Amino acid sequence: MSSVHSTRYKRLLRQLKVARREAGLTQAQVAKALGRPQSYVSKIESGERRVDVIELVDLASLYKRPLRFFVAE
Repeated sequence: MSSVHSTRYKRLLRQLKVARREAGLTQAQVAKALGRPQSYVSKIESGERRVDVIELVDLASLYKRPLRFFVAE
C-alpha cells in the first residue's frame, strides 16, 4: 500500500517533529500552548491529521522557526 502523502508533505511532518524536539517541547506542552488536546499534535506529526497553513504558522511561531524550515522548494 502506498502512502497518501507526497514526499514534500512527509518532509513537513519530519520537520515538525525536529522543530518541536529542538525547541525542547513535548507534544503535551505544544498542545497546551495551542489550547488543544495532546492527540491533536500527535495526529499532525503522524500524518493522521493534515495541518493547514494557519496551524503551520502557529507551530512555526511556537518553535521559533521560519516557515521555510518546514517547506523546502
